[in-house]
Amino acid sequence: MELKKIFLSTLLICLVFVLNTSAQQGEKIDQILAKKIEYNKNNQKSKGYKIQLYNGNETSAYRIKGNFEAEFGMVAVIKPQLPDWKVQVGNYKTRLEADRALLLIRKKFVGAFILETEIYL
Repeated sequence: MELKKIFLSTLLICLVFVLNTSAQQGEKIDQILAKKIEYNKNNQKSKGYKIQLYNGNETSAYRIKGNFEAEFGMVAVIKPQLPDWKVQVGNYKTRLEADRALLLIRKKFVGAFILETEIYL
């Protein structure tokens, strides 16, 4: 999601630059800037939830990530916060969604718990 925002912002900047080279395109620049302002208003961070499966050494983090992905078919993310390595999954908008997923995940990963994070809407 973050990569998509960076790509869109870069694309917008390039479009503004190209359009700016022509004096006759002044009105279109204003329209593009208005669209960018509207886009930023609608794409803000919000409170969300993730499930953390593991916090420990690097080798175990990669093993747990692989086990989780094989078992559940979902992507797990490793976040190194040295000296610890964290394995997290999901991007849940509500606590209820995260709780439901946690019930299933805890059957195989008993130490899993919910983290409150920021997500993009």
